[in-house]
Amino acid sequence: MCESLAMELDPFAHEFHEDPYRVYRWLRDNAPCYRNEQQGWYALSCYDDVLEASQQPLLYSSAEGTTIEPINTGGMRPMMIFMDPPDHDVQRRLVSRAFTPRAVTELEPYVRATAIELLDTLREQGGGDFVEQFSARLPMNVIMELLGVPAQDRNTLRHWMDRSLDRTEEPPHIPAHAIDAMVQSDQYWTALLADKRAHPDDQMVSRLCAVEVERDDGTTDRLTDDEVLGFCGLIGAAGTETVTKLLANAVVLFQRNPGEWAKVVADRSVIPGAVEETLRYWAPSQYQGRVLTDTVGAHDVTMPAGSRVLLLTGSANRDEREYADADRFDVTRAAHLPIGFGHGVHFCLGAALARLEGRVALEEFAARFPRYEVDEAATRRVHMSNVHGFASVPFVAA
Repeated sequence: MCESLAMELDPFAHEFHEDPYRVYRWLRDNAPCYRNEQQGWYALSCYDDVLEASQQPLLYSSAEGTTIEPINTGGMRPMMIFMDPPDHDVQRRLVSRAFTPRAVTELEPYVRATAIELLDTLREQGGGDFVEQFSARLPMNVIMELLGVPAQDRNTLRHWMDRSLDRTEEPPHIPAHAIDAMVQSDQYWTALLADKRAHPDDQMVSRLCAVEVERDDGTTDRLTDDEVLGFCGLIGAAGTETVTKLLANAVVLFQRNPGEWAKVVADRSVIPGAVEETLRYWAPSQYQGRVLTDTVGAHDVTMPAGSRVLLLTGSANRDEREYADADRFDVTRAAHLPIGFGHGVHFCLGAALARLEGRVALEEFAARFPRYEVDEAATRRVHMSNVHGFASVPFVAA
């Protein structure tokens, strides 16, 4: 039975990062259109509401940022995640060819070879830190290979991008070291872009430098440096964070649900379903922030134009009105319309690649570690605003 006492939603609280789902259940049952009175924002927690809002990008605008903490998008590099149609659609088309089904399928040999190399090292050691030695490095190498980042720079750049997403429990929430990491990342991408313009290759950054784009006035020209750098920052971070957290979440969940891991070990064909269930059960991305361009009413609450609204996909994924036995982790759960990668025009561009990486990673991990143990007391979570998962997951072969 849900608690009768009112609960508060604080996406920055470390306690919330450990387990947001008790709060989500209360919200769905008691305040499906929740208002944070102190900070003035709203949150939608039910599956139907999140799905409907995701399909209305001009009403639920992304142009003022997609997080709860204030971000001056006007002072940032242009990123399509902070754009509404039609500008968003123009930007998305420029990079979508790198993530077509064919292009993603062609990446599988590289993904598998990278996974095998990393996991063989862990097997020789009898275990290690699953995040630092595997789940962070696999997607990092894949996405940075696509972008053309030299191998020797990748891990340093990844750590900068990780630190740039750190948040504190108290306002203004963005710590000084996160701002410093943002600056360091941007300086790196700027230097890389200058090198690619001088020495073009076949990787994505060089291709973005050469592409022609049709502007709103009908003229055609090349992308500016700011536009290319916006792509680099977005794809570099988004292309690593989700899979890093997805895989680490999976190994912890499988330890807690050994019967489900036994299904994976016995039958690799259930792995795609296991990836989807992990995304549903412990969503790496817990919410998407939007700003209303008009007044919206929901559940007897009026949200004025200009209000910031959180679309709680982490809650929608566990809505018992939509999912039978929603709090049970079940890798053979029947197929469903997933929203773990978002929905609508802002559906994650790299979702197919993330699913490929997740599938291959679990296939190769199961082959080498059919039995393993996670030291849960020694795990460490990240503290970010809308990214939930682990920074460290020590494990050993059992």
